[in-house]
Amino acid sequence: MKKSFILIALTAGVLNAGAQVKTTVTEFNMAGPFAVQAPVGMDSVDVNGRKFDEKSLLGGLALSAEPTTVFSGKVLPSLKDSKSVGILSFFVNNKDYVKGSVSVKGPKNYKLFVDGQEAGGEVKLSPEHHTLAIKYLAEPSDTDSVQVTMDMSREVVPTLSKKHPYMVHDLTDGKRVRGISLSADGKYVVVSYQTTARGGNSRWDYELREVKSQRLLRYLSKNVTWMPRSTAYIEEEYQGDKRVLFKVDPLTGQRTQWAYDIPRESYVISPTEDYLIISCSEEGPKEDADVYQVLEMDDRQPGWRSRSYLKKYDLKTGICQRITFGHKGEHLYDISQDGKKLLIVSSYSRLAKRPTEVEDVYIMDAQTLKMDTVLQGEGFLGGCSFSPDATQILFRGNPEAFNRIGCQLPENVTPSMTEYELFLYDIASKKVTPLTKDFDPSIENVDWSLADGQIYLTAEDRDYVNMFVLNPKTGKITKLPIKGDYAYRYDLAAHASVVGYLSYKTMEPASAYVMTLNSKAVANSKLSSLNSQLFFDGKTALGDAEIGTCKDWNFTNSRGDTVYGRLYLPKDFDATKKYPMIVYYYGGCSPVSRYFESPYAPQYWNSLGYVAYIIEPSGATGFGQEWASRHVNTAGRGPAEDIIEGTKKICEAHPYINKEKIGCMGASYGGFMTQYLQTQTDIFAAAVSHAGIANHTSYWGQGYWGYNYSEVSMANSYPWSHRQLYVDQSPLFNADKIHTPLLLLHGDADTNVPLVESLQMFTALKLLGREVALVQVKGENHHILEYSKKEKWLATQMAWFQKWLKDDASWWDALYPKKNL
Repeated sequence: MKKSFILIALTAGVLNAGAQVKTTVTEFNMAGPFAVQAPVGMDSVDVNGRKFDEKSLLGGLALSAEPTTVFSGKVLPSLKDSKSVGILSFFVNNKDYVKGSVSVKGPKNYKLFVDGQEAGGEVKLSPEHHTLAIKYLAEPSDTDSVQVTMDMSREVVPTLSKKHPYMVHDLTDGKRVRGISLSADGKYVVVSYQTTARGGNSRWDYELREVKSQRLLRYLSKNVTWMPRSTAYIEEEYQGDKRVLFKVDPLTGQRTQWAYDIPRESYVISPTEDYLIISCSEEGPKEDADVYQVLEMDDRQPGWRSRSYLKKYDLKTGICQRITFGHKGEHLYDISQDGKKLLIVSSYSRLAKRPTEVEDVYIMDAQTLKMDTVLQGEGFLGGCSFSPDATQILFRGNPEAFNRIGCQLPENVTPSMTEYELFLYDIASKKVTPLTKDFDPSIENVDWSLADGQIYLTAEDRDYVNMFVLNPKTGKITKLPIKGDYAYRYDLAAHASVVGYLSYKTMEPASAYVMTLNSKAVANSKLSSLNSQLFFDGKTALGDAEIGTCKDWNFTNSRGDTVYGRLYLPKDFDATKKYPMIVYYYGGCSPVSRYFESPYAPQYWNSLGYVAYIIEPSGATGFGQEWASRHVNTAGRGPAEDIIEGTKKICEAHPYINKEKIGCMGASYGGFMTQYLQTQTDIFAAAVSHAGIANHTSYWGQGYWGYNYSEVSMANSYPWSHRQLYVDQSPLFNADKIHTPLLLLHGDADTNVPLVESLQMFTALKLLGREVALVQVKGENHHILEYSKKEKWLATQMAWFQKWLKDDASWWDALYPKKNL
């Protein structure tokens, strides 16, 4: 559509106001008319004995034809000397499910389409931005008039503007930036994009650009691996079960064969570029397929019996040899910059003591294969790497690592195992220094720069994810002036002070940036002068969708703590109205971040007429060790109290919230929290629990990671020793207290929280005669990922809320028609 027509309004007349509402459409976006010709008739019928149908001429014009004008007359435009086809179109944005009929009178030959699909007179419109189009066939100088009437279950307002509220397909479709990677010298960058079309087909694109000028050098067919030292990247070609590696000059595109006969497994290029370390896997012993022994809990997981090992491929000689051997399995974590040392970790289970998984850490001489043991049987770790000179090792671990040297809490308080700190291990002296003990954000990713000697990291910083620089000599930590609110991916150039990163704003999809780091400014913590170059503007990914607003809303709870949160309001917000509200809270242990593309999307809920309250109750990481520790051995009690108190207070502070129509929703631990909340309060009018835990004891023993997660949430507490946590605070054993209409959603292939958790609660509430529904998603695991299933899963959530928070069951009944059984 031409820009001049985008904001043109359409006149609609409401003819009557009963159970059905009639709307006459009087203006349309117009494409055409275009001349068409009937085929030459060689015979009177085709091979199937059918006569030519003039209506088939409509198929020659694609629905994607761009409108060029606005039609508001009575007589359909036609050509004087030829048959012609045209398209009349308009849009409908509905916040609630509506159904009814569309009547088209006038043209003799036409077809009606809704969102690209041919429709009869009856239409059903789920809440969405809909396109209605009428293809018509006209004779020369035709004088047919057109009358279009919508007779719907509630008022709809047609429009000619593509602008629309942010709807579910704005969440799932469109172009998004997904990755960024820099050449070793920081002069070139590859930015990766995923574009998803309506229906779920995705395309990946890769742009190679010069950093300084942002000049596009070429499009790549796949993602690349940059060489760690030289200015080149690797392209791969497969020949049978082997690979050939080519070095490519990013400026000229010239390719040079670099390595041949490389195994298909993943590999790491040594910093000296003279060998590869290849990670391989070998299968463990097999059991009888029909009657078999399970060795331990993780033996239920596919591939658990396989073990990893390492090979070294010498690029000069082409010799590829195995360098590790054993029954535990080994992983490469880093290679020293001189290529002489390998940092190798072996992880294995130790079930009789927490933590149930520990690590042995080794340094291997890359030439002689001599192994030195750094740590043995060490727990509570989560990754490691060499310092630039390989005299130290930087460890990531939780506060219990290294005998709690980085823990702020008293001995009788167990910290959260998902709250991460940094530790510096001196190889010669074996001394461990905690680097972030007094730093409240929880460490996510970390890199030690070779260019300036500084440590760069991302960390959960309350409900933000920010980037920081840590000076290893002084211990000082400074926040980098990045753009956005959630830095979710970054890449540090291997030999230059340049970082590329992707970052979300609270109300925008991710953008891509590159920042050149001035070494003096970084060393002196004077970072305000650092600027980021924009390589992709996430705002463009919104397209024609319009979103509401978000503001921070914090409160002081009855224990004197500040509880953080956010309040989302619709774009057309009117403070004189009463709005239903949806409350959402964290799953797992991380806070509800400002990640814009979550399937639990408050900006989408706003478009359906809800306000949304995102609350960060106690127990979440990113707020400091003490706050995160409140997740441990509480079985939800403290977090639930924060949610209840926060919900009441936000209603008191905002009269436009209808306190009688509040819904809550959560997934995984948040799904448990949803169920648990209904045993503690009656303030919610509807609740949705996805993959929620109903029974702590059954989850502890059944989920693939149930007992592992219990190490976090129920540290050193077990069903036989702490019945109060496992039984008394399980929602299942308090099901009789639940009176809130509860929707249970679950992937039937969920290996994290098995389906039986929802089945147990469903059974209990059915027998109690309570309002409950169970919806299973076939073949999906803990997250619902398959496009069409995700569509219906999202619709199911919002149809449940429409039923109970808007007193309108029409959408729910359309999705799940009543059955008389």
